[in-house]
Amino acid sequence: MSRPEDMLKELRIDRRSAATKKTKRRWPWVLLILVALLGGAFVLRAMRPITVETAVAVDAAQSGPTSLLDASGFVTARRIATVSSKITGRVLEVNIEEGQRVAEGELLARLDPVDAEAQRALVRSQLASSQSQLAEAETQLNLAELSLRRQQDLIGRKLTSQSALDAAQADRDSRAARLLSLRKAVQVASDQLAVAELNVANTEVRAPFAGVIVAKAAQPGEMVSPLSAGGGFTRTGIGTLVDMDSLEVNVDVNEAYIGRVQPGMTVQAVLNAYPEWKIPGSVIAIVPTADRTKATVKVRIALDEKDSRIVPDMGVRVSFLQAVDPLAAPIKGVWLAERAIVDAEQAPHVFLVEGDVVKQVPVTLGDKRDAERLVTAGVVAGAKVVLSPPDGLRDGARVSVSQ
Repeated sequence: MSRPEDMLKELRIDRRSAATKKTKRRWPWVLLILVALLGGAFVLRAMRPITVETAVAVDAAQSGPTSLLDASGFVTARRIATVSSKITGRVLEVNIEEGQRVAEGELLARLDPVDAEAQRALVRSQLASSQSQLAEAETQLNLAELSLRRQQDLIGRKLTSQSALDAAQADRDSRAARLLSLRKAVQVASDQLAVAELNVANTEVRAPFAGVIVAKAAQPGEMVSPLSAGGGFTRTGIGTLVDMDSLEVNVDVNEAYIGRVQPGMTVQAVLNAYPEWKIPGSVIAIVPTADRTKATVKVRIALDEKDSRIVPDMGVRVSFLQAVDPLAAPIKGVWLAERAIVDAEQAPHVFLVEGDVVKQVPVTLGDKRDAERLVTAGVVAGAKVVLSPPDGLRDGARVSVSQ
């Protein structure tokens, strides 16, 4: 016979099992909702167009001459100067900053002029003293000449002695000699004043030519000197000035190919910072010396364009262009930016933009020119191709072209 406690246990409702059953029934619905949300997100993402950058294929027959030789180098300035003072002094003010354009003769800095001005004032006083002494000597000489003429007149009438005439003659000669000495002293004082004026002018540091400040080396309160002090506390310059109109390109050409380069030869320069910008130029000269460690010969290149984007020490690649032969057969194909080509080593292909979708097209590659590649098959002139295609770009994907 069952005990009352056992009977009560049988009548008790197990709420935990009921809750567990309800939770188990909810999980499939929750998972289904999550899957639906994720699927919707993927669908929306697939429908969203991918923003791409494009370029137009250029007909190779109309793109100009081909490259005969490529070489790399740097932009250099023929006129560059570290502007310094002619004298040693403490900087009073500096009127330049990096990137500032200055004109020839413009004041760049000023040194403390106290010592130079004091020396100039002293020399001026010495000059004034010498000039006053000279005026006094001229008056005394005039008086001595009058006295001499009077004695000569008296000696002719036998009214004075020969000794009085000799004394008047000696007095006139000594005063004439002193006048000549004082005149030379005045000239020396004038020259000293000119030097003192020059020393005052040397406290002003001016631009030797027009250009752009690329480095500011001194601050007010520092000492500057045209010579190195050795202790490291004295500046040797105010700043560095570059004449941007004197920029050119220096490239190192392998000595095995230097025979292909001639003075006046047409070239095309491409800055590493702006690979899409082609700058025309020409060969200035071939420097008649070789670098034995690199087996190269330096070539100077003149750029036909002046632009603020061209700055000294920029890396540049130069293509020496072959002269166009009017009787030669035209090049077949198109030139494309090399970054438009995908998998150039194994299966080269590009993405053509047709409307708002892209089409993956295999291509046949030809010669290379700077940042461009000749495509001989697969793309026609005027076609719009995607530059630097994103990793997720696929055939048939919707795209929007960036402006």
